[in-house]
Amino acid sequence: MPDMSQRLFFVIGAPRSGTTLLMRMLNMHPDIYTRPEPHLMTPLAHLGYYAYPDKASYDPFQAHQGARAFVDELPGGEQDYLEALRAYSDTLYGRMLEPTGKRYFLDKTPAYALVLPFLKRLYPDAVFIVLTRHPFAIFSSFAKSFFDDDWAAAEAFNPIVQRYVPAISAFLADPPKRFHHVQYESLVADPETHLRAICAAAEIPYSDELIEYGSKKVEGKGLGDPIGVAQHNRPTTSSVHKWAKQVAGNRDRIAQLEAMVQRLDDEDLERFGTPREALFEPLNGVDEDAAAQAQRKVTKWDRYSVERRALLVLRKNIHQNTLGRTLKKVRFYCDVLLRE
Repeated sequence: MPDMSQRLFFVIGAPRSGTTLLMRMLNMHPDIYTRPEPHLMTPLAHLGYYAYPDKASYDPFQAHQGARAFVDELPGGEQDYLEALRAYSDTLYGRMLEPTGKRYFLDKTPAYALVLPFLKRLYPDAVFIVLTRHPFAIFSSFAKSFFDDDWAAAEAFNPIVQRYVPAISAFLADPPKRFHHVQYESLVADPETHLRAICAAAEIPYSDELIEYGSKKVEGKGLGDPIGVAQHNRPTTSSVHKWAKQVAGNRDRIAQLEAMVQRLDDEDLERFGTPREALFEPLNGVDEDAAAQAQRKVTKWDRYSVERRALLVLRKNIHQNTLGRTLKKVRFYCDVLLRE
């Protein structure tokens, strides 16, 4: 079984913070192999010993109690448990990486930002690259991409800013030894400087080819941004203040953003790269006509947008309407028929 302790490369960041862009650039490096969002670590982090899910097909609390009691009695305690988890993930990462002959497997899964203490325990010698972005840009893109620009529905489904900013800030306050932090706005403005720093952290040579990410596709199928990052072949600053046009002059959205950041600590915002006093500064230079045009709803009809829009419509009141009741009946009969 391969030892992956120094051969893993984690790109950490909230959803819609530019992690797919950074992954695509690092995918150009001859020493790095990657695939879209494996999501291997989040389930391991919630097996019970460190954390457990609120809902599962078993009793999560009992699993938590049982795991803690069992691991406490192991000869090596927590270290034995970590070795067992590492054996699982080493096998999967290693067998995916081995045929490529490359040095690193790069895992870019945004949800890992919420289990960083566990990830650092499991792989303390991995390379960790943390990418942060203006919190309002993250939320605006999240609402636009997944909720057809319905900001209320987006925050109700996932208060992404309140969840990810404190989690990533805590990691930045106590980073691992092989680590680099870069802000999205700086990365797209000066990619060479920051890619050189990332390569230095991973002890691999820099190449100008990393910037021209559009000349090579990422292998495999998986989750991630299939639309935005593919619009360009190299980093661009065009999206840096795009969120401001979606907000300027819109009192409801400004109030929603103000409420979001009221719940965040000043230190967390500072570490994230966006001090509280500077959060709304990009609104100052926005032309009101341009903002009104940007906020005017434009319907896209590509496959990805149509799928998202259809899901939003179908999920509305799904537990109360006829469609939801029908689907529950169908699921019941499927469970009965497929039961072994």
